[in-house]
Amino acid sequence: MSPIKGTTKLLGVIGYPIEHSLSPVMQNAAIAHLGVDYVYLPFAIAPSHLKTALDGFLAIGVQGFNVTIPHKQAILPFLSEITTLAQSVGAVNTVWSTHNGWSGTNTDVIGFIKPLELYYKTWKDKVAIILGYGGAARAVVAGCVELGIQEIYVIGRDPQKLAAFQDSWRLSPLAVAVKTCPWEQLSVVLPEADLLVNTTPVGMYPHVGESPVEPAVMDKIKLGAIAYDLIYIPQTTEFLNLADARGAMILNGLPMLVQQGAAALELWLKQPVPVEIMRQSLQQYLES
Repeated sequence: MSPIKGTTKLLGVIGYPIEHSLSPVMQNAAIAHLGVDYVYLPFAIAPSHLKTALDGFLAIGVQGFNVTIPHKQAILPFLSEITTLAQSVGAVNTVWSTHNGWSGTNTDVIGFIKPLELYYKTWKDKVAIILGYGGAARAVVAGCVELGIQEIYVIGRDPQKLAAFQDSWRLSPLAVAVKTCPWEQLSVVLPEADLLVNTTPVGMYPHVGESPVEPAVMDKIKLGAIAYDLIYIPQTTEFLNLADARGAMILNGLPMLVQQGAAALELWLKQPVPVEIMRQSLQQYLES
């Protein structure tokens, strides 16, 4: 890292807890490579202190910050401007300072899309299945729409939450028609999927032997389909192991983490950023 001086500008990430965040690793690696006078810090902000923290950030001249759990939706009322994309997702993960206060967007969407752009020239005739209906699933739905996917299934266990998730997209600026299915129907629709995305935490460290999809159901996945797990610790989850054994292409959440962070840093610095340096820094950190 470059030395921190009186002129050094502040960037960061807010969450609660925040100790697990890998964003400082990759963002400071990119900042050092570029030689710009910035530093990226993690801030543990309890939900009850969110408004106070935002006022304090303005007072000390914080240039921008990322937002993680549990603030991605809670921060919305405190922003003076929200991009259409973030409004569609219903969550913000990247914020920057303006003369009117804070503005926000969602770079999780571009983070999700970027690794997939290498697979097909067009996604228009593809079918996507998304496991889960939380905030991550919302960004994935928006990403699928951006890719041009016209048939999107969301699978979940709670019928009321599924119905609410589906209804929330009817008035969205994206005007996407999301289809929902109970978990028991996954084996019926899975053979149609070109893209299967796990947005649930099932299989995340320390529960590394678990998968949201049982082996007998994963048997239904199409040869050559893409299984995408947003989890990146471990880098190969049981979900991905099962899909790989059945001839699917597999993708973990590390590229998404890197790409969403790169998009945020590029927005703050207003210049291209070294994505490969960011990826390598995370890879080295996770292997150490």
